[in-house]
Amino acid sequence: MSARRVEHVMGLPISVDLRDGDAALADRAFAWLREVDARFSPFKPDSEVSRLDRGELTQDELSPDLVEVLSLCDWYEESTGGAFTARVPGRGLDPCAVVKGWAVQRAADLLREGGASVFCVNAGGDVVTAGEPEPGKPWRVGVRHPDLADRVSVVLGVRDGAVATSALYERGQHILDGRTGLPVTGLLSVTVFCDDLAIADTTATAAFALGRDGIEWAAAQEDCAVFIVDEDRQVHSSPGLPVHIC
Repeated sequence: MSARRVEHVMGLPISVDLRDGDAALADRAFAWLREVDARFSPFKPDSEVSRLDRGELTQDELSPDLVEVLSLCDWYEESTGGAFTARVPGRGLDPCAVVKGWAVQRAADLLREGGASVFCVNAGGDVVTAGEPEPGKPWRVGVRHPDLADRVSVVLGVRDGAVATSALYERGQHILDGRTGLPVTGLLSVTVFCDDLAIADTTATAAFALGRDGIEWAAAQEDCAVFIVDEDRQVHSSPGLPVHIC
């Protein structure tokens, strides 16, 4: 059995390539992602996040899921000295930088709980993989070149892990330094590889928010390997990065 599906959820295309599961299992993953979008989007006025931001909910009334997400936001804000924040002045509460990776990782966990052991979930280039699509071969995850849309900077070979990239090439200067409220400079792209997409995605965004200081900060994060391109087109990579040799 196998199933392949692409849906537009949380403002981006998300694909599930399920090699040992059926359509019902893929349905379960996408149902969860749609639920997250409804509950946590700051752009939906009736979401839990929007209601909290308007003061309609107390901390005691929050769901355990939102408490977990906000705890992650707070940890990264403290770790980066405020460069990463879900509360940029003038923009209201926006935990999307944590929610996407966290939600997609949970979707992957649902696939595993349903018995799947070989799959790839791709959320706009942020990826969770499990198993091997072919015996002896990992999933290949390309990291786009920061300047050339038709080229990759590196290809990673990933069996059971997560890869996330924060960069300027898709949405321009959309990442702000929470300390100043201004667009970040110094880096072109930050890619993080680790076991969990919530950690990979948030670490990539937080490192980008730190600018050049994010290079050292990201490399120091436990169980994370990085591939970073700075604005001078210099590459900084970790020894443990699973670079795929074609």
